[in-house]
Amino acid sequence: MGDDRERERERVLLAVLRVWPSSSLTPARTRAPLLSQSPMVNESRPSPSRVSFAAVTPNNLGTVRKLNSVLFPIKYSEKFYNDIVQPEVEDFCQLIYYNDIPVGTMCCRIEVQDGQAKLYLMTLAVLAPYRSRGIGSQSLKHLIDTAAAHAKPKINAIYLHVQVSNGDAKRFYERHGFKEVGLYENYYKKITPHDAWILQRDIEAVSGSEGK
Repeated sequence: MGDDRERERERVLLAVLRVWPSSSLTPARTRAPLLSQSPMVNESRPSPSRVSFAAVTPNNLGTVRKLNSVLFPIKYSEKFYNDIVQPEVEDFCQLIYYNDIPVGTMCCRIEVQDGQAKLYLMTLAVLAPYRSRGIGSQSLKHLIDTAAAHAKPKINAIYLHVQVSNGDAKRFYERHGFKEVGLYENYYKKITPHDAWILQRDIEAVSGSEGK
């Protein structure tokens, strides 16, 4: 039953990609390899329609690949796809659905240093025809809430890189509580400008989540 549903969702996604011109699906800033920072800005019209999420699994990984091929100007490695289906990150690697249509992806990895766990936001993007509907904001809120409720390990912060030319993305994340904590010079090797802001939001654990 689950496999049949995923096949139907993938069929719907392919239909969407056929209907919309490729130019309308191209990310706003195709020079940046990490476009988690740009496709969901300018969300002035939050949508009342249903936004839902599902963990990335081997069953829906094909849908993730198709979405990423449209959303990002780079080809992700097999290691990337192997990593995002691991059980320990299933809460943080999610397909984004709009009225049961797969329209975006959100993937993080857990980094632990000196006993402190952080989430690194690798990708967060929504197909162009579905932007300006509040989907990016709802997705980011879902991630923040999930991180706050997570206890094993306890997540202390979420961070990401934003290309210094991408002021819209920086403002988007700042509206959701992220702050600039540093500048990574020459972060981007194949695009210009090479530098990236480091944005971070500290996470406060939800009361009672320690036992989860």
